[in-house]
Amino acid sequence: MSIVAHYLYYVIIIKLTIGRYSIGGVKKQMSSKRDYYEILGVSKSAQDSEIKKAYRKLAKQYHPDVNPGNKEAEAKFKEANEAYEVLSDSQKRSTYDRFGHEGMNGAGFGGFGGSGGFGFDFGDIFDSFFGGTGFGTSSRNKNGPRKGSDLKYSMEITFEEAAFGAKKSFAVNKLQKCSKCDGSGAKEGSKPVTCSQCNGTGQVQHKQNTPFGQFVNVSACTKCNGEGKIIDNPCNECSGAGSVRKRINMEIDIPSGIDDGQTISMRGQGEPGKKGGPDGDLYVTVHIKPHALFQRQGYDVLCEIPITFTQAALGAEMEVPTLDGRVKYDIPEGTQTGSVFRLKNRGIKHLRSNSRGDQFVKVNVEVPKKLNSKQKEILKQFAEVSGEDGCEQRRTFLEKVKEFFN
Repeated sequence: MSIVAHYLYYVIIIKLTIGRYSIGGVKKQMSSKRDYYEILGVSKSAQDSEIKKAYRKLAKQYHPDVNPGNKEAEAKFKEANEAYEVLSDSQKRSTYDRFGHEGMNGAGFGGFGGSGGFGFDFGDIFDSFFGGTGFGTSSRNKNGPRKGSDLKYSMEITFEEAAFGAKKSFAVNKLQKCSKCDGSGAKEGSKPVTCSQCNGTGQVQHKQNTPFGQFVNVSACTKCNGEGKIIDNPCNECSGAGSVRKRINMEIDIPSGIDDGQTISMRGQGEPGKKGGPDGDLYVTVHIKPHALFQRQGYDVLCEIPITFTQAALGAEMEVPTLDGRVKYDIPEGTQTGSVFRLKNRGIKHLRSNSRGDQFVKVNVEVPKKLNSKQKEILKQFAEVSGEDGCEQRRTFLEKVKEFFN
C-alpha cells in the first residue's frame, strides 16, 4: 500500500470515528442557524442579481468600518457574508437547497463528508499532503483571470442567403464595461480598496494541526467575498458590478453553403472576461426559411414542375426556375410523370470549396379535372386511333394481370 493510500485510510477511519460520536452535536448546532434566504431577505426563487443586490445592501449597512465596535452589526455582517458565499455559487446553492446547512459541512462524500460531522473534505487532505497544488480548494482562485460567459443567438435566413452567403446585421444584449466608473465599480471620486483580511488575494487559509501533520484549507475571503477588493461607494450606474447590460449592434458573414441548424462561432464576442481574462464567444445558429420553389438535398436542389399531357406527349421547350434565374430546357416527347432531369452546377455552392451541387427537375404530368364536350370528344377519338399501341407500361401491366389470373 502506497503512502498516499495509508494516509487516506487513516483519515477515513478518523472521520468515521469522529462522525459517529459528534454527528448529533453537529446537527444540533446546524439547526440553530438562520436560513440563508431569510438572512438576505430574498425568496428561494430569487435571481442572482436580486441576491447580489440584497447582499450589497446588508454589507453596506453592517460593515465594521461603518459600525466600529458594534458587535451585533459585526455578527450580522458575517452572517450576510456566509449566506452570500453559498447562494452566489450555483453549485453550493443547489446543495443547500437540497440538504440545508448540513450539506454545507464538507464535500458530500456520503458518510465521509459533511454529514459525518467532520469539518474537512478530501480536497483539504490532498492540499495538505501535496502542498496545495492540483487538488482541493486552494487551486481555485476566484480572484484570478476568468473567461467571460459565452452567448448564443438564433438567426433566420433565406434559402438564397444560405446558398450564396450574405452579410447580416443583428443585435444582442450583453455586458459592457461601465463607462461611468470605467469598470472599477466604484463611485466617481472613489476607488476600490484592497481587502485587509486577505490582502487582495481573495482567499484566506485556515490551518489545523493534527497527529498526521498540518491541514490547510483555503476558502474565499468572507470580507470581500473572494474579490480581493472592497467597494465602499458603489457606482450609481452599475451598482458596483463594473459592467452594464446593453443592446449591441453586430454584423456577421454568413458563408455560402451553410445548412439549416449549423452554428457560426464569433470568437471574443461574448461577455467580457473578468480580472483580465479573455472575453467569451458568441455562437450564432442559423435556421433557413422554406422556399416556395426549391428543396435542398445536401448541396443539390430539387424543383418539381407540373406539365400538361400534351407537353409530355409531344415534348416542349420550357423555362425552368433556378437559383441563378430562369433557364431553357427541352422536355423530350413521351416524357412520363415523375421523370427527373439534371441541370449541372445549378445547385448550392459547397461550404469550403468553389464547386456547386446540381439541380434536379422532377416533372409531374397534370391530368385536367374538368373537360368540356369538345375536349372529351377529341380525347375519345385519340383513344380510338391510338388503341394500346402507345401505352407500353399499360400493355405490360395488363399482360401480367392476365397471366396471374390464368
